[in-house]
Amino acid sequence: MLTDHLRAAGIVGDRSIPGQALFNRAYDLLGENRLFMTATKQLARVAKGWDVLGVQEAAGKAAQQLADLVQPYAGPLMREHRDAGRLVVLATTTPFELVKPFADLIGIDDVIATRYGVRDGRYDGSFLESAGSGGFVWGKGKLRAVQEWAGRNEVLLDESYAYSDSYFDSPLLGAVGHPFAVNPDLRLQALATLRRWPTLHLDAPIGVPKVFGIEPQMILQQFFRPELIRYARFDIDGVEHVPHRGAAIIAVNHRSYFDVIAAGTALARRGRPVRVLAKKELLDAPIVGPVIRSLGAIRVDRGSGSDEPLREAARALEGGELVAVFPQGTIPRGDAFFATELRGRHGVARLAAMARVPVIPVGVWGTEHVWPRSSKLPHMWNVASPPQVTVRIGPSITLGDDVDTDTCRVMAAISALLPPESKVPYTPSAAELARTYPSGRPPAED
Repeated sequence: MLTDHLRAAGIVGDRSIPGQALFNRAYDLLGENRLFMTATKQLARVAKGWDVLGVQEAAGKAAQQLADLVQPYAGPLMREHRDAGRLVVLATTTPFELVKPFADLIGIDDVIATRYGVRDGRYDGSFLESAGSGGFVWGKGKLRAVQEWAGRNEVLLDESYAYSDSYFDSPLLGAVGHPFAVNPDLRLQALATLRRWPTLHLDAPIGVPKVFGIEPQMILQQFFRPELIRYARFDIDGVEHVPHRGAAIIAVNHRSYFDVIAAGTALARRGRPVRVLAKKELLDAPIVGPVIRSLGAIRVDRGSGSDEPLREAARALEGGELVAVFPQGTIPRGDAFFATELRGRHGVARLAAMARVPVIPVGVWGTEHVWPRSSKLPHMWNVASPPQVTVRIGPSITLGDDVDTDTCRVMAAISALLPPESKVPYTPSAAELARTYPSGRPPAED
């Protein structure tokens, strides 16, 4: 990417870096190692004669493209450090002039990078020495460069945090008080396990594991296919309203425990993970709880009145995620289940106001016939005559700052997606009322 902009600026020609394409392919296949980094060190000689201002201009044009590649949860993580009063510093082997515009764009406070020697406005093929690093900020040289910067800025490394994906940054990770392996290579993952360093994946929430770089929800989505769920028939429409990328709140009405599967089957067609707000009783349950947590669910303790679930959801949205919410909070019981008007709580409106992202309404219908609230399990045996489940996804809506008005707008948008019979007053039988309760009996009968 940077090379393309250097070439467009006339700084390098098509043949200025012989074998670069082969080098890049080998690097992608084998990862960082001493042989490749030794070759990278020779780039100072290759760059001899390049115009420094031209390089800076080309790097500035590439900065936004690089910023778009930053992992989703890197931004929220940097913000948390700034809120705690810490400087955010980038330590990298990449030459300073190439990386500085990118660092400035994403709000990095300072940059520790390899610096090439300059004479008369052009690189002279040498390195600028830095704290005995030989000028090449890599491996132990990176540690020495960071130590020099820390001493100069009166920063204590044993109180500092460091994040890296490379085994060769282990000297730096071992020198700070709070080391983190981020999307680590295999060697760093092994070292982090031995030294008990926390592991993060900045393309997924904290606590979501990865299997060969893939989070469990993406694996599970492969099984969220209508043809594999034989005890229900699906009628899904409107998936195109879910963006391929970028944050949004998915607001779904609640009729059954099967709603998660129904909405998940529709959203799986977008191939994106979705973070769901789930009540603590589910997350604390044995066996099921750890599975739900591994999918990135956000814990909700409805009795605590805490805003932490909304803050965690807002962090996910800041990371560009989709967050699914059931604005009714729980499945309506009794006569409320058959009401023609949907009533919601303020959670979606408050979250939208916090994160300033659009809300995508989703209407589900018929899920109660697959998994009534009175049943502990879905009616998986009903494969001969499976009930139809309808999922409709509507266009996004942008909310304001009045939670009462905005909540009504969200519920009206969901209601508009439901079939006509949802608007017709209905008098349920005693058996139908009973099925809306977990026990299968109205409270008076318990």
